[in-house]
Amino acid sequence: MNRFYSQTTQRLNANVANHLIEEKFKNTAPFLENGDVNVELFDDVMHDMMAVNRAIEVYLLDIEGVVLHSVVLDHSDEFEPIKKVDLIPIREFIKNKNEYILGDDPKNTSERKIFSAASFNNNGKQGYIYVLLASHDFEQICTSLFKSYFSKLTITTICITTFLSLVVGFLSIFFISKSLLIIIHHVNNFKEGNLQSRIPEASTTNLSILATTFNEMADTIAYHIEEIKSINNFKKELIANISHDLRTPLTIIRGYAETLSGNEIKMTKENRQDFLKIIEKSTFILSDLVNQLYEYSNLDAKELQLNKTKFNLPKLINEIVMRYGMISENKEISIKVICKLDENQFVFGDKLLIERVIQNILDNALKFTPQKGCITLSLETKLDKIIVSIKDSGLGITKTELDSVLDRWYTSGNTIESRGLGLAISKKIIELHGTHLMIFSEGKNKGSEFMFSLPNTTKLIN
Repeated sequence: MNRFYSQTTQRLNANVANHLIEEKFKNTAPFLENGDVNVELFDDVMHDMMAVNRAIEVYLLDIEGVVLHSVVLDHSDEFEPIKKVDLIPIREFIKNKNEYILGDDPKNTSERKIFSAASFNNNGKQGYIYVLLASHDFEQICTSLFKSYFSKLTITTICITTFLSLVVGFLSIFFISKSLLIIIHHVNNFKEGNLQSRIPEASTTNLSILATTFNEMADTIAYHIEEIKSINNFKKELIANISHDLRTPLTIIRGYAETLSGNEIKMTKENRQDFLKIIEKSTFILSDLVNQLYEYSNLDAKELQLNKTKFNLPKLINEIVMRYGMISENKEISIKVICKLDENQFVFGDKLLIERVIQNILDNALKFTPQKGCITLSLETKLDKIIVSIKDSGLGITKTELDSVLDRWYTSGNTIESRGLGLAISKKIIELHGTHLMIFSEGKNKGSEFMFSLPNTTKLIN
């Protein structure tokens, strides 16, 4: 700010020294005939100029920069050292008056001031008129006023800043407290059991990070609670289903065992043999149920390690169908294989587990397909996958049952007979292979289709 004021003042008064020479030296010489300074002339000039502007100080310099006369220095003191002004800034100023140049202050040579200067040559006398545009006293007054102004400005600024800070602080506390109360309200609702309680527009609140974090935490907790409920429901259903499925073979075994051990009942050798066969069959059913339960628990805990190899899928399908030939004939159900692959087409997977999947699906199809029905196994290539499809003409599955038919120990509403864990085990095995077991049905009594895929490999020759 001071530099701007000084530069402006110097630019406006750059020609003051020139005007003084042109006006006052035109008719009157600055020096007397004996070579002394025309003190009367300079005193009148300087007093006139300083009367108009008290900030101005006028000096008469000789050709070497020595102060010859002024009204601000005491020239009567013979012991006062000769004042000399540096001429370099003066010469630079005369060459270019548009530049911002500071010169010496004869009253205080350690300071630099703005000035106006001009050279003169009168009657063989040469020198300079040197005009300080801001005297020492003027600068002291300016400094004092500036300090006073700055002090008042500082106090005002502090007061305004303090007021604005209080207002902003109050508003911030108000809005933050409001957001905090909303968060506390929803936290209490959630704590009291309302698992759907969420902070609305969490990302736009003043405490967006806290609100968003609570919503995410609430979602996670609610998800896990629902999962725990689902597990508890499954445990109840599992116990009920296991009890139901185990009760029948156990009741048969117990009943026929008691009959065989009874002494009061006369039994022929043929009847005894029939009873033993029934007990043996029930034992096999009971053992199979226990094995299924053990196998599913291992798959559910992901403890099973896959032993993936390349194997001939069409060959495996034909071997399984041959094994089921006698069973299907006894039930008067036909099994067909439609293979759109090369006989030597190989796939990549765990052969024993894939065999178990196909067997489980075939067992289910044979269980729910009526006499004169048909089961079709088809193989085809789709992109880099081999699609395996097993379709039957059995009882079918309604739309409401499609989502749950692969669940653990699902019992169809069409029959009191349980599907056991076979399909659930198959689903787990296929998921371990990185794909999904899909099921399709057009409805009741329209059959079902189970489908899964396996990675295709290069064709190999046996």
